Order: sequence, then C-alpha cells, then structure tokens
Amino acid sequence: MIKNRILKLQNALNDGEAFWISSGSNRFYLTGFNSSAGSVLVTQKKAIFFIDFRYFERAKEIVTSCEVVLYDKGDKGIYEFCKDEKISTIFVETAHTPLSHHKYLCDLFDSITISTKNQLDTCLNKMRAVKTEQELLLLKQAQSLTEQTLDYILPRIEIGKTEREIMLDMEFFMRRLGAEGVSFDFIVVSGKNSSLPHGVPTDKKIENGDFVTMDFGAIVGGYCSDMTRTVAVGGVSDEQRLVYETTLKAQLAAIDAIKAGKVCGDIDKIARDIIYDAGFKGCFGHALGHSVGIDVHESPNLSPNNTAILEVGNVVTVEPGIYLENKFGVRIEDMVYVTENGCINLTNSKKELIIL
Repeated sequence: MIKNRILKLQNALNDGEAFWISSGSNRFYLTGFNSSAGSVLVTQKKAIFFIDFRYFERAKEIVTSCEVVLYDKGDKGIYEFCKDEKISTIFVETAHTPLSHHKYLCDLFDSITISTKNQLDTCLNKMRAVKTEQELLLLKQAQSLTEQTLDYILPRIEIGKTEREIMLDMEFFMRRLGAEGVSFDFIVVSGKNSSLPHGVPTDKKIENGDFVTMDFGAIVGGYCSDMTRTVAVGGVSDEQRLVYETTLKAQLAAIDAIKAGKVCGDIDKIARDIIYDAGFKGCFGHALGHSVGIDVHESPNLSPNNTAILEVGNVVTVEPGIYLENKFGVRIEDMVYVTENGCINLTNSKKELIIL
C-alpha cells in the first residue's frame, strides 16, 4: 500500500526532478515510520529515506517503501546523492519550508534549483485526502477509543470538579485504553468558558446549569479521531435548549447533504443558514469542518468559500457551533466518510441533549 504512494509520486516527476519530503506527517505517510527527523527523497527511479543514527536500526526493520540510508553527512549527503542522480530540480513541501530554510537549501544546492512551486504539496494533499480501507479502519479504531472515553467521563462530570480535572481524567483513561497519544490538547470548557471555541481547560469548577463542551480525540496507528460533545449539568434554560437544538439541527442537515460531488462551501452554507435564520448570525465564526487523517486538520475543509469538490474516500468532520459571548456555547462534532451517494457517520455517540 505505501509503495503505491511512492509510485504515484514517481509518476508525477519528469527526468531530472525529485521530491524532498521532510515534514513528520508526510514522512510517516510515505514510510510508515514515525520519527522526529528524517527526509524522503523521491526520483523517477529511486526512493531514499535518509534517517539519522537514533532511528536507523529501527527504520531498517520497518520501512519497505524506500531504501533506508544513514543520514551521516547532513544535507550535504543528500546533495551528493542528487548530483550523482543528475537531479536538476527539487520540489520541497512549500507549506512546511520556511523562507530561511529555503534560502539555506538554495545556497547549499547551488547547482540545483529548489523550486517554490507547490507541485509536491498538491500531489500529497490529493493522495492523503482519499482514505484507503486500512486508513479507514485505523480512524474507526481511534474513534472507538474516543467514544469509550466519553462513556467513561460522563458519570464523572459533577458539580465542583474543575475543567482541568475532567480533561486529565479523560486523557489518562484514553491512554490506558491503548491510544498512542491524543489528537490534540483536549478542550474541556464549561459555563461562560464554553463560548470560547478553542478554550483551554482551567481550574474553573463545574456549576449547576453549566454547559460542558468536550472536544477530544485519540491516535491509533498514526491516525487521529476528532469528536465534540456538549452536555448540561443540573438543567438547562429555554435559551440553552434552543441553542443546542439549533446546533444539532444544523449538523444533521449538513450530514444529510454530504456526498461525493458536492462543493465543500455549499455544505457549510446549509448548516450556517440554519443557525443564522434561527437568530444567531455572527455566533458561528469557524468553518463547519475539516478533513482528518494522520493530521487532525487535513484537506479538504468544509469552509464557506471553499470550492473544492468532495470525493469518495474523504473523511471530514461536521462541527457547527453557536457561541454566545460571555454566556455559553454549544458545539457538536462527528466524523463522516464520504461515499458516492451520501456518507457514513463514523461517530456513534449520542447527540441528543444529555443533562447530567
């Protein structure tokens, strides 16, 4: 499977060209090996994984898509390889290459063009956007751990506990279940803090009448899950119930509209119109969703002006929210797998309003 990814990159190259991949998620995508360093160099006929001494022994055991070469000469060794292979142009990941590093490479590779075109980024984004059956299986496994964590924490949310205590309890439990890590720093916010879409857990204690929003995910096999649930403690006001029901209505309508061939921005508009028409214009300030895979945020995304077309195999989140400044907020998020005639919801946790 991973070898096929290398072949696709090779088929996108002309004679004398090479792709240089150095970002962690793309390295993993092309090697199946997780490391904090290393570079993959792909030419029309060769694929080399340059890795330093810390990882060299293990990489030789795991990596089969590339030849594993000890990175003992630094970037000069890569330059020498390119010279031997008569490479005249190298495409780097423009999204992951700072201007200062690009200048450094241009100086070092003085006789080779370090292209600023986004040819490599385009190839990799397109490939990673469509998930294979194996990738989908890992996403489902990560989501299963996420749902088990929600089931675990719900009876443990109570008045007097802090946001930080709940967050730590969730993360420790998820790791005990077998998660390799967490997709991102968990968001657990309550009461007025829940109006902050990406609020950070604090020592604020849960109070009667609070909404508690939890946004969290697990990593399994290098792949992320992402889910948000908002629950109430003690009871809800009429306004809270209206906000929750409007958010859920918007999410269900958007999910119902998702299928291959649909424009990403049009899906966002379906949810946004429902929220705005209910009187909450300006209270939904982020995109409806994003793709998920090795990174928790991938392409394409369900944002207002995105003209990208959904394809079979895309995995996207659907996460509308309503945030009333200095009062409270609600967000509900599922991950779905795009099919020809609709989508498959990978998230099974209950979405109807839960009052603890």
